[in-house]
Amino acid sequence: MVGKGECFNILRKINTIMTSRSDNIDQIEAKLDSLGLRLPNRVEVPSGVRTPPTWVLKRGDKAYISGHGPQNLDGSIAGPFGKVGAEVSVEQGYESAKLAGLSILGSLKRELGSLHLVTAWLQVRVMVNTIPGFTQTTNVANGFSDLILKLYGPKIGMHARSAIGIEALPMNLPVIIEGLVETVPF
Repeated sequence: MVGKGECFNILRKINTIMTSRSDNIDQIEAKLDSLGLRLPNRVEVPSGVRTPPTWVLKRGDKAYISGHGPQNLDGSIAGPFGKVGAEVSVEQGYESAKLAGLSILGSLKRELGSLHLVTAWLQVRVMVNTIPGFTQTTNVANGFSDLILKLYGPKIGMHARSAIGIEALPMNLPVIIEGLVETVPF
């Protein structure tokens, strides 16, 4: 049970965040618009494919983000498909990581109601479907990180990140990204 003092501190923190951002409430979506980017609809996975029980799990001031792959605006899974370093170029992998980032942002918006409620990007894990010996996973992961830093700036957008090569990913996706963000507690 939350005590009266702790409850007051939480409300004060929310008020401080909301007041400091009151003129920037739609700042993230405005930045998306200025970049010509839009958030995709809820993911539509092919029949027979089971997805996580939830795409975003909110607990206190944290939101745990299940693995997301690249999506088209209509919610369908986006190509190209295959291994980075073979069927998929590093540049295409970068774009796939960016699309996975937009997918994550869409899920966060649906769960939180607004993207400005993210107060910090804490950790990101980027899994890249690669050929053996592929060593440019960070170049692929930069597609996600560059997007988040461009939208949120370094104070909120800077995150710890792992970028690892994986032998195979579901649906032959080139990249899947999961993460952890801090949010306004509610």
